[in-house]
Amino acid sequence: MAELRLDNTAKMNAFTVEMLDELASHLDAIERDTTVAAVIVTAEGDKAFCTGADINGWGDLSPAEFARHWVRDGHRIFDRLARLSKPTVAILNGHAFGGGLELAAACDIRVMAPNAALALPEAGVGIVPGWSGTQRLMRLLPEPMVKEMALFGNRIKADRAFRVGFAAAVDDDPRAVAEALLARAVALSPRAVEISKSMIHAAQGEDRGAMVEALGSAAIASTSDRAEGVAAFREKRKPDFSGQ
Repeated sequence: MAELRLDNTAKMNAFTVEMLDELASHLDAIERDTTVAAVIVTAEGDKAFCTGADINGWGDLSPAEFARHWVRDGHRIFDRLARLSKPTVAILNGHAFGGGLELAAACDIRVMAPNAALALPEAGVGIVPGWSGTQRLMRLLPEPMVKEMALFGNRIKADRAFRVGFAAAVDDDPRAVAEALLARAVALSPRAVEISKSMIHAAQGEDRGAMVEALGSAAIASTSDRAEGVAAFREKRKPDFSGQ
């Protein structure tokens, strides 16, 4: 089991450019590591899971740089987390605001501490959610609740998040609950879990095109025709396909 831990407690674990780059690198490594069966996403401290993006990281960017790099890069990296082939659990040990909420939404399930709250405070500093807060969250939360956060600045407490299914559990020891959930996941067939996750994502439109092609490619990879095609190419001859 791998663990991704945010560590910027001086700024309530707000994302910096460096943290985004490190997250991208770790996700690539985890995807390729066949010894990793599941992933925990958590943070240092108990006040905040993540309060979003460090304003010093984007506050002075030009409009073009802000849109093309800061927003697109963050969106791309969070999409990478959402589409990870291994099951992921976010431990919300504290508040998840802005980019922190978007990070949690990119995980498969979430476990929250009772004092944790959700929020989309971007409009308070003159911007809008940019890392899937108005897109992926709309598949996970009721529309009025997303609007309540994004348009009215309200915070959603852990018990409400649990009632609508955004949180799998609310517990004084969210790590223990998360580890128990992941222990069940790693006891299952890794390939069955991976393919089930792909099928569920395809059903909800999460990178549907790539999911369909990946599943099709997995099916064709075990055929005799695929083996014959590779052999014929290497031997510089015409393939003799059997349809098997």
